[in-house]
Amino acid sequence: MKIERELMRGAGPTAVLHLLSNRAMYGYELVEALDARTDGVLAMGQSTLYPMLYNLEAKGLIEAEWQAADNGRERKYYSLTGKGRKKLKADLEQWNNLAGALTALGIIRGAPA
Repeated sequence: MKIERELMRGAGPTAVLHLLSNRAMYGYELVEALDARTDGVLAMGQSTLYPMLYNLEAKGLIEAEWQAADNGRERKYYSLTGKGRKKLKADLEQWNNLAGALTALGIIRGAPA
């Protein structure tokens, strides 16, 4: 199922920040993780991900560092900053409140009507 653009604008950055809260990752690795871990629901192409990464970096939420990969090639790894951790915590609180409200309304599957 493909998520509409407006919903993805909110969910995408939060998902990326969450993945980076565990460890530094490079762009294609993020694309693969978003696809695999969400069964394609939050899948996004590199043309969507990289502008998002640049935006998050410009806001000081993530930082990038070039590192040599196992094959000797350089890859740009992204990691969460302290500011990014605070933003992720605030975003997760908002998402949890929203999910709770939707559950209370019976909108989320498995919730009482």
